[in-house]
This record gives sequence, structure tokens and C-alpha cells, in this order.
Amino acid sequence: MHNNLAPMIGQRIRLARREQGLRQDELALASGVSTRAVHQVEAGKPTSRLDIVVSILTALGLTLDVVDAPRGTFDGS
Repeated sequence: MHNNLAPMIGQRIRLARREQGLRQDELALASGVSTRAVHQVEAGKPTSRLDIVVSILTALGLTLDVVDAPRGTFDGS
């Protein structure tokens, strides 16, 4: 996994949460995860579980899309 992926996802989640006027504890309640889990995902912890990330994204009305890319490439922009 690319080193910048977890921080990029965390930043996007933080931005969406703030845009929606939610605190981390409110997002945690809405997504069914702990406040600590929300904090860790937003901080870009690379070991965050995918099911937790997806639950948080879903609560924010976001999705995680998987698309085909040439092998060995990752466009982190």
C-alpha cells in the first residue's frame, strides 16, 4: 500500500466531517465505531481496519471506489 494513502483518506474524512459540522464523537456514534477509531483514521493511521474506514465513509455519505490501474502504479494526487 502506498505510504500516502491512509493520510489522504484521513484528511478527506476530516474535511467532510467538518463540512457537515460534526464532532468526532458524533461521527463515531453515526458510524457505529469508537471516537478513538475516528481519531486514528483521521490521523492517517495506516493500520486502521478497512471495515471501520468504510463505516465512517458511509456515515458521511462518501464511498471508497476501487478502480483498475496499471500494475505497480499509484497516483496519489
